[in-house]
Amino acid sequence: MSAALQMTAFGLALLSTLFLLLATCTDCWMVNADDSLEVSHKCRGLWRECVTNMQDGVRTCDQYDSILADHPVKILVTRTLLIAADLLAGLALATLLLGLDCIKFLKEDPRVKLKMCYGAGVTLGLGSILGLVGSVWYAVDVYVERATLVSRNIFLGVHYDFGWSCWLGMAGSTGCFMASVLLTCCLY
Repeated sequence: MSAALQMTAFGLALLSTLFLLLATCTDCWMVNADDSLEVSHKCRGLWRECVTNMQDGVRTCDQYDSILADHPVKILVTRTLLIAADLLAGLALATLLLGLDCIKFLKEDPRVKLKMCYGAGVTLGLGSILGLVGSVWYAVDVYVERATLVSRNIFLGVHYDFGWSCWLGMAGSTGCFMASVLLTCCLY
């Protein structure tokens, strides 16, 4: 039972960590949600903004000026929280890998391996909280920005909605949290 639970938690943690890494690196945190005839598809990410021409499929991306330049708070907070979540999830994944029963590392001391799995669960939990806060922070800020423009009857030509990178960050954080629960609550 313990080995199956460990493998399930490891598989979930691996997939969720990959989701978090993809969310951090990809460029579609905000996507245009305009109802008019669209000639281009615009995505804004944490690191650059991309525009895809719908007629010929040509995609161009503009890097933000500098990592240290003045950016909106939502971008800086989300970057920081997701990078921290990525690092914590990666550390937890490495610790969990060494703590699995099927790995021969420290095979003679099962209590240490169990503590490693528990520590990996706690670390995954911390990473999942940071990733979820960063993703939800960004999504709420996009919603508030859009609601403010709508309430003031301001139309700028493009309205943005949550992009797939934002959803990927939320899914990865939720998966890390579920793996954390499996490792910390169900393993003992």
